[in-house]
Amino acid sequence: MHLVLLTAWAVLWFAVVEPNGGFSWHYLRTGGELIYQGAAGDGTGGLNLYAHHPELQMGPISFLVAGVFNPFPEATGQFLAAALMALLGLVIVVLAGRSAAHHFLGTGTNHQRLRQRVLIAGLAFLPMWIEVAVRFGHLDDVLALFFTALAVRSVTRGNAALTGAFLALAMDSKPTALAFTPLLLALPKEKWLRAALWCAGLVAVVWLPFFVGDSQSFAAAKFAIPNHPASALRWLGVGDPQTPSWDRPAQAALGLALGALAVWRGRWAAVVLLGANARIVLDPSVYTYYTASVLLGTLLWDVIGQRRLVPWWSWLALLILYGSVFVVPDDSARGLIRLAFVAVSTAYVLLWPVRERGGRGRGRRRPPAREDEGPAHGDPADGPEPGPGPDPAPTPWAGPPAAR
Repeated sequence: MHLVLLTAWAVLWFAVVEPNGGFSWHYLRTGGELIYQGAAGDGTGGLNLYAHHPELQMGPISFLVAGVFNPFPEATGQFLAAALMALLGLVIVVLAGRSAAHHFLGTGTNHQRLRQRVLIAGLAFLPMWIEVAVRFGHLDDVLALFFTALAVRSVTRGNAALTGAFLALAMDSKPTALAFTPLLLALPKEKWLRAALWCAGLVAVVWLPFFVGDSQSFAAAKFAIPNHPASALRWLGVGDPQTPSWDRPAQAALGLALGALAVWRGRWAAVVLLGANARIVLDPSVYTYYTASVLLGTLLWDVIGQRRLVPWWSWLALLILYGSVFVVPDDSARGLIRLAFVAVSTAYVLLWPVRERGGRGRGRRRPPAREDEGPAHGDPADGPEPGPGPDPAPTPWAGPPAAR
């Protein structure tokens, strides 16, 4: 039933937004045409794409997928792409629920309550997903977040190769997904190398041909956008009219550092939220679709990182970051709100005490026990349930797969 309700909610938002959607789809359509040109075009496509079109800030995978819709009439292709992207939002919610079910396997988790958490958090996540997928048509963000959700699922299953591969595909879709790579550290130490090799290898296979084929492709990394008055950067004292040269590297470094700290603290489920926070606090622009990555982070944190019935971080993010756009007219005030959300949510997920089962020992931990979970009421689709009596011995992936 929770999936039926989420589907109906997504369809409602799709129907409202789609008639005026596709704000940025032309970038994907253009890139999809150029990347398939090769030697047949005017020399500005194929492997020369980024050298001649630095404004196309999407990854090669995004353009390859977008090109699939180009044979259709423009309106039809845009509609089909929007429908596919909207559907992936529902898939992400399912992946988050399955990841949480596997993560808590063998801990006495009440699966009915887990489904309720997924439902409540999903109701907050889907409007922002429709914003990025349908209103803006940003296939690059959609694919990056989808592959990141698949990487999270692979982490909970302990699959090093798939974790590395999915994170690589996320970066191949949008470079800002680099901030999510600390998820690799959530695997046991003995699997780090395998996961890192898969990740680095697939990134190199996709990106290197462009830089080897045309050295001017590095120009894409220097592309600047205006520093909006409502950005958090303004409150941090950065008054440059355009993107400062240090800004993008600082975004990546901050996201990586916060993600690594989260894993070290045993809160690997916060990696995506922290990476998204690093982006919005240091980004010169304030497009509403940026909030979709934050909502994916709060979705994962609410259903995996904690066991409260009400996933209030997802709704706080929606109301504070998205709602303030409509009710707060002052640019400077909106920038302060963005900065405050990042500061408070980052401090919370990193520092708020988490009660652990079996003490506070370091290393891989079981999830925190909460009295409000009650007895387990399972669903075969969510995995086997513990029987009566003491908890069964944990499976290799019963607890958080965080390794120090």
